[in-house]
Amino acid sequence: MSEVKRRTAGRPAGSGKASGGHSQSLVRGLNLLERLAGHPGGLALSELAEQADLAPSTTHRLLQALQSQGFITQDSELGVWKVDVKTFRIGNSFLEARDFVGTSRPFLRRLTDQTGETANLGIRDGGTAVFLAQSESPQMMRMITRLGSRAPLHASGVGKALMAWLPEEELERVLIERGLPRVTENTLHTPGSLREGLAEIRQLGFACDREEHAIGLHCVAACIHDEHGTPLAALSVSGPVARIPEARLLELGALVRDTAAEITARLGGRIPQSW
Repeated sequence: MSEVKRRTAGRPAGSGKASGGHSQSLVRGLNLLERLAGHPGGLALSELAEQADLAPSTTHRLLQALQSQGFITQDSELGVWKVDVKTFRIGNSFLEARDFVGTSRPFLRRLTDQTGETANLGIRDGGTAVFLAQSESPQMMRMITRLGSRAPLHASGVGKALMAWLPEEELERVLIERGLPRVTENTLHTPGSLREGLAEIRQLGFACDREEHAIGLHCVAACIHDEHGTPLAALSVSGPVARIPEARLLELGALVRDTAAEITARLGGRIPQSW
């Protein structure tokens, strides 16, 4: 008997094929689960089969296997398949375990490397933005924010990036409770001018702070979104006007926007369809 035959003689017939078949079934099943997760209202068997490019019989067999494990369920009245509680629990455990500050740190450092400027991460706490993490610029003249410090939402890049995606009733509550006090002569201090600015942020995907929080300082910021599309945190790049003139704001804004989108995707978030 040859060496090859001796190595395979004791192996059950078709074992390699079975292993490959199991892997293929797993991939197909996960593909179906992912498609159902994207349709909370459910999908019919024929729709799933067509989207997954599978035979209806194969699709039905995979759906039954997922149902037997509690991952999906079938609505007997509508005849559609939906994700079930077990899938929700698994997704929830990921959301509870995610660390958006830790996830963002490498991106902050990358932004500083790319721009030469200070990058910050902040969240909203009521009517203020609170800074949680920072990557300092190597420049002698640079913007430094003490971690834990606060800035008005309406008068900072991070704050406006967060405000732009708030539900209308929440935005209105912030405006009533906090008002729009001027921090510099450039601060947006009327509801009309602020709302126009927020609409522009939603269109561009990033906010610009043109000496609205500190004279001589420019900033661009973009929102990181959670799985519901609501604001989770915001990313910013700030520096002196001499190095970030008006002509550079759009370039840096697009870079910060794309970086925030990367972090959103890494955290399982969803970007609202406004840009």
